[in-house]
Amino acid sequence: MKRVVVMLVVALASYAVVSAQSWTTLFDGSTLDGWNQIGDANWRLADGAVEADSGAGFLVTPRPYGDFELTLEFWVDEPANSGIFIRCADPTTVTDRNSYEVNIYDTRADQTYRTGGIVHIASPSGVVNTGGQWNSYQITARGSRLQVTLNGQEMVDVEDSQFASGPIALQYGAGVVKFRNVRVREL
Repeated sequence: MKRVVVMLVVALASYAVVSAQSWTTLFDGSTLDGWNQIGDANWRLADGAVEADSGAGFLVTPRPYGDFELTLEFWVDEPANSGIFIRCADPTTVTDRNSYEVNIYDTRADQTYRTGGIVHIASPSGVVNTGGQWNSYQITARGSRLQVTLNGQEMVDVEDSQFASGPIALQYGAGVVKFRNVRVREL
């Protein structure tokens, strides 16, 4: 019996190590190396985050992701317009029509796809106002299933098969937008 328990503990420990090692840090707070910039947003590094407050544009990963889990933190002011675009079909022209946009836009005129929703796909299950504080997103894309969790609250769990793979993009549209601790794990 002791041998079985020891083997189980060793197997679980090995699994934990493999799981922990499978995360890739996309942004660590110190450099924008590994990101392609499109548009004229004034991205800059400050206090371990990347931030912008003018222009319009994206930071785009150079490689595509299919099935993955993405975690990140963001800070926005109340009028901010931003989002996390996943499975971008065209990494040089990112839009809410050629990718999935997990929205960050508390004051969006049409609240249907406000913060926590996926624009044109799924409304958020609740209202979470994110302005003036650090917030966390967990975004999972596995096959046609898309899940969004905001500050620990499940916001979206939907099936959609428009886009199977593509880069990830961080958007600056308006207000003050900051991102930190951006990590991805392929599934």
